[in-house]
Amino acid sequence: MFVIAGLGNPGKDYEKTRHNAGFCCIDVLASRYNINIRENEHKALVGKGYIEGQKVILVKPQTYMNNSGEAIREITDYYKVDPESELLILYDDISLDVGMLRIRDKGSAGGHNGIKSIISHLGTQNFLRIKIGVGDKVPQGDLVDHVLGHFNADDSKMMKEAFEKGAEAAVMLLGGDLEKAMNIYNRKNKPQEDKDGSVL
Repeated sequence: MFVIAGLGNPGKDYEKTRHNAGFCCIDVLASRYNINIRENEHKALVGKGYIEGQKVILVKPQTYMNNSGEAIREITDYYKVDPESELLILYDDISLDVGMLRIRDKGSAGGHNGIKSIISHLGTQNFLRIKIGVGDKVPQGDLVDHVLGHFNADDSKMMKEAFEKGAEAAVMLLGGDLEKAMNIYNRKNKPQEDKDGSVL
């Protein structure tokens, strides 16, 4: 069994904000694999099903971002899941450009309060994660306003593609292809070039 959790804040006010990038990736996975996320248990919305033959639990914590660890700990304990080998977290990252992905199998919270809470409750920072770039805040801007804000039209299109790629990366990680996934998705998107070498 594998737990895949996307981080975010519950409620309509927070739908499709930068901080809810993790929720959006989970929604893509749920749609692709016909997993209904509606059970409310262990302080989270949960959906159970199979992805490429692997039994999974898709999770959207309802504790608000800063307390994400409460739900993750309850779920890993209840289902007897090993966080270091059977847990994947998807979440937003302001240090990455809009639409970029970064896969890691361990590391510090890097200032992200949701990850900080998970590390604190699990007692380990060794768990798979997919960071979804949402772009840095504007100069002199407020960080809270930034992460709780919505994407503009151009960024929304890029983020939709990022959520799709995040779901693809998650499936690859389920198959144990960490190195391959990192090689594919941890790259900056380079501008496409025409045959004559000009940038499109």
